[in-house]
Amino acid sequence: MWVLLGVGVVVIGFVARINPLLVIAAAAITTGLAAGMEPLALIAALGKAFNDNRYVSLIWIVLPVIGLLEREGLQELARGLITRVKAATPGRLLLGYFVVRQALAAVGLTSVGGHAQTVRPLLAPMTEAAAEQRHGPLDDDTRNLVRAHAAAVDNIALFFGEDIFLAIASILLIKGFLEQNGVMVEPLQLSIWAIPSAIAALGVHAVRLRALDRRLGMKGAVA
Repeated sequence: MWVLLGVGVVVIGFVARINPLLVIAAAAITTGLAAGMEPLALIAALGKAFNDNRYVSLIWIVLPVIGLLEREGLQELARGLITRVKAATPGRLLLGYFVVRQALAAVGLTSVGGHAQTVRPLLAPMTEAAAEQRHGPLDDDTRNLVRAHAAAVDNIALFFGEDIFLAIASILLIKGFLEQNGVMVEPLQLSIWAIPSAIAALGVHAVRLRALDRRLGMKGAVA
């Protein structure tokens, strides 16, 4: 049971708001030592795990680049571009992104887009600018509402779009689960049946985004 000390380290570290990377590393070391691993063997295991999953290190490349672009005025540029499009509304802009995001996810390009690289530096500022252009300055609640819808569009479009792609992990997971319960299906069948769900999600979210435009219009009229 001593190996469960690592779980305690994670809980204490997160409660104390310590850097998550340090907490996870400390938990891994604690678990390894509690399991009786030699220090050198433990370090070797950690190094091997990092090397096998070295794509994680891409985070340290992407985030500084995005931060540098924001510092140099990326968000301001995005705002300026959208204010030139007179027909743009928050709902129309987000619906267009939804369609593109879902279509790209359907062909396996799930990494094109995302909260860190697209929503925060581009989509959210552009949506806010579209709202301000039509309805004037936004209060904090309205600004957070617009940002929440921008984040939701990315999540929902990706969730329902990626299942159309044959070689996605979720399709393989569903196939494995069904086979364990005696239901034999092919990945192509699952992908085809994911298309109606994706279309339905698009329709439902289009209604929600239309409602967002109306809600913002009512707030603008009151203001």
